[in-house]
Amino acid sequence: MSKPNIIQLSEFDITQKIIELLSSVCTRAVLFSIKRESKDANQIADELTISLSTVYKTLSNLEDLALVEVDKYVISSEGKKIKYYRSRIAKVEITMENSEPKLNLYPNTENPKSNL
Repeated sequence: MSKPNIIQLSEFDITQKIIELLSSVCTRAVLFSIKRESKDANQIADELTISLSTVYKTLSNLEDLALVEVDKYVISSEGKKIKYYRSRIAKVEITMENSEPKLNLYPNTENPKSNL
């Protein structure tokens, strides 16, 4: 069995996945949008003037990496369950040490998780 190369190794590295995700302007915009207050996907799409499907995909990717969480659920007048998302991080620092990226994530304490 051959030794995996650096690209193969980094594909499974969580730090690399987070850095790649945060390289997108859209992802950063969504993350900043829900830093101070939780919002549903429709609110985010309207605020950022991006498609709802893009918002859902971005939120799903952020949620998979534990960078956002569902703050609360609200039942609409039509009986539909609506998720409100909030950023779990307030600040990100990416530095290079010995040609390897170092990622520092700082928790979001501006909007503590609701108890709803």
